[in-house]
Amino acid sequence: MRNQIKHMMVTAALVPLFLAGPVSLAADDPSIKGNLRTNIKASMSDFINGQTIDNNYRIYDPIEGKLQKLKFDYLHEGIVKKGDFYVSCANFVDAKNGRKFDLDFLVLPDGDKLVATQAIIHSVDGKKRKYHLED
Repeated sequence: MRNQIKHMMVTAALVPLFLAGPVSLAADDPSIKGNLRTNIKASMSDFINGQTIDNNYRIYDPIEGKLQKLKFDYLHEGIVKKGDFYVSCANFVDAKNGRKFDLDFLVLPDGDKLVATQAIIHSVDGKKRKYHLED
C-alpha cells in the first residue's frame, strides 16, 4: 500500500511536467555510468517485460485516444536525469501498420533500487508529441 501511495504521489508530481509542454534535456549524460546505467536499463527492461502481454506492449495514446499495441524493438543508449528521476527511451513498432514509436520511460530511485514507473509516447514516426520529455 505504501508503494502504491508513493507511486501515485510521484505520478501526480510529474503530470505538470507533461502538461507544461516540452522540457529540454540532453540526449545523454555521460556522468551516468557503470552500475547506475546498467540498473536504469534493467529497470526499463523489467517494466517493459512486466507490461507485455502476448508479445504486445500496450500503452494508452491520449493524442489518438486509443490503446496502442506495440512490439519492443530496442532500448536507446542515452539516459538523462531530470530532478529526482531518470529518463531513457525505447523504440517500439506497431506490427499492424509499421509505425515507429519512441517511448520515454521514467525511472525513479526506491531505496537501494531503481524502478521504472511509467512510459510516455515521445514520438511517432519521428514526429515529436506535444508532451515529449526530450528535444
